[in-house]
Amino acid sequence: MKHTLGVLLVVTMALGACQSRWNPVNWFGDSEEIAVPEGEINPLIPEKSQLVTRPEAVYGGLPVYKVTDVKIEKTAGGAIIRVAGVAAVQGVHTVKLQPPSEGQNTKGVLVYNLLAIHPRPAPGVGTEQSREIHVAHSLTEQQLAGISTIKIVAANNARQVRR
Repeated sequence: MKHTLGVLLVVTMALGACQSRWNPVNWFGDSEEIAVPEGEINPLIPEKSQLVTRPEAVYGGLPVYKVTDVKIEKTAGGAIIRVAGVAAVQGVHTVKLQPPSEGQNTKGVLVYNLLAIHPRPAPGVGTEQSREIHVAHSLTEQQLAGISTIKIVAANNARQVRR
């Protein structure tokens, strides 16, 4: 038994030190950099097919009661719009800044509607602090090109920020 264990230990040490294909550690070589063809799509993202895809869900948000604050924070690749508002009732969720469908973004003004999904049945109104909501939306430098004003529209008011 001692003899077999000794031989096995010597063989393991010898194979661990060698660079041959007998060593399991060397079965795969070192990594190397390869060129990626231009325009290739990510193979991990599946292509959309009619059998697997579902129709896009329609966002059922309604305008929020009012906008109380709008701040723009610069980032390395653009900016983040931070919006605070007050809903008409408690319990609103899935708050979103959505551009209007009519294309009101003209002459350097970027317009967003402040929308949220309201609960059904509507709970009590509560205090203004309990109805306060916050949302953020990121913009790239390309989206900000030529934009001098960002306007946020709610049900009862609108606020804008200028550069």
